[in-house]
Amino acid sequence: MAGPRVEVDGSIMEGGGQILRVSTALSCLLGLPLRVQKIRAGRSTPGLRPQHLSGLEMIRDFCDGQLEGAEIGSTEIMFTPEKIKGGVHTADTKTAGSVCLLMQVSMPCALFAACPSELRLKGGTNAEMAPQIDYTAMVFKPIVEKFGFTFNCDIKMRGYYPKGGGEVIIRMSPVKQLNPINLTDRGSVTKIYGRAFVAGVLPFKVAKDMAAAAVRCIRKEIRDLYVNIQPVQETKDQAFGNGNGIIIIAETSTGCLFAGSSLGKRGVNADKVGIEAAEMLLANLRHGGAVDEYLQDQLIIFMALASGISRIKTGPVTLHTQTAIHFAEQLAKAKFTVKKSEDEEDVSKDTYIIECQGIGMTNPNL
Repeated sequence: MAGPRVEVDGSIMEGGGQILRVSTALSCLLGLPLRVQKIRAGRSTPGLRPQHLSGLEMIRDFCDGQLEGAEIGSTEIMFTPEKIKGGVHTADTKTAGSVCLLMQVSMPCALFAACPSELRLKGGTNAEMAPQIDYTAMVFKPIVEKFGFTFNCDIKMRGYYPKGGGEVIIRMSPVKQLNPINLTDRGSVTKIYGRAFVAGVLPFKVAKDMAAAAVRCIRKEIRDLYVNIQPVQETKDQAFGNGNGIIIIAETSTGCLFAGSSLGKRGVNADKVGIEAAEMLLANLRHGGAVDEYLQDQLIIFMALASGISRIKTGPVTLHTQTAIHFAEQLAKAKFTVKKSEDEEDVSKDTYIIECQGIGMTNPNL
């Protein structure tokens, strides 16, 4: 099955872990032998970090592939995929590396496996520079399932920076193919809800303060909706270590979902964390898109694999999204166009339509 190696430059565009995730997932799905060079070349700690390594090893095991150069600090890997198999796969970052990013790399592969998969992902569930598991469960899941599959996300244990120690189990069955999606009608905001949590030694008052500050901030801009943010104390059997954070979700009349979230850091007061999440949500509601800035890039690989034309309306196209499109075109040969939205209500806004002619990937095992 092995053809010529596809060469990927890991230092261009986003220049980080995302290039690795998108290119190895596509390599696994399409049976393309891959070489990635200059991995994270411009980062302060170049090369593979523990979380990248655990993602690569998981993909290797997923398809009985061969992986060379996979060690901490390595800036070049070679990957030769074989047939994708389902079953139980474990990935442990051994750090607070994000379980949500591990899921991003493995989920497309699980969809085209020979049998159902159980992904046991260990690391940080609510980590900086990555989606929080609440985002995955409350926003990513209902939207990505529009491609015509379902998955179950079981949060066994939450884990925070710097210790990690979280565990999430994803269960899913393979599909014959993916349906295209059309997320272009934003509708009007009908509800706003969320959760503000504390875990470990942090007092419950911190959760209440984050929630109250977020509600006040949203009220200034959106006056006619009840904003329901629940403060939550995570118990010892649900959370490992200390942490605090908040996620706020806006739902629209057409079923679109937007989020703003923030994590507490040492020395940052609770109000500030709440306000940061609220402002992120409000910014995501201002641009007129039908998906928020974090969903954009996560949908690209599914659009590329789907059968038919997918369209999503977005705010400004992020560097992560541009990177995902670049590699989906290079490796999967999907065709994307990004155009400014011409709808009347979007004239004054920075709104775009991302359109993709998917490759119509079919599962050879089904």
